[in-house]
Amino acid sequence: MSDTFKTIARFQYSAEAQIIKGRLEAEGIQVFLSDNLTIDTDPLVSNAIGGVKLKVLSNDVLEAEDILKSIKKYSTDDDGDAINCPNCKSEKIELFSTIKDFKSFFAFIFGFLFGTLPLHAKHKYKCEDCKTEFDLK
Repeated sequence: MSDTFKTIARFQYSAEAQIIKGRLEAEGIQVFLSDNLTIDTDPLVSNAIGGVKLKVLSNDVLEAEDILKSIKKYSTDDDGDAINCPNCKSEKIELFSTIKDFKSFFAFIFGFLFGTLPLHAKHKYKCEDCKTEFDLK
């Protein structure tokens, strides 16, 4: 039973999973990634197949979960300090891109039609606790 793998985390992109994999392997934990090649080939299927699965041996699950908990998952500023919500002061902040004005919508359509990177994207922060959206000043 000790040589079976258990999924301890899922990631939308394989780059995120590779970073965590490296950290766990540095701690001596054997790690296996599942579906990373599929998502690298076509990132749009990530949500459909449940993302990249990070798996560890069943006897390493508790140690690996402790290491995962010690890693900050939320946004930091350029100095490495946690970004706090201006409304509720939570540190559970995530960065996302918006398409709310004509310029960003046009850039999205242009990129979609011609297969290029977005020319203009507006980034905002969102609190996971109170759902407040804000810009970093």
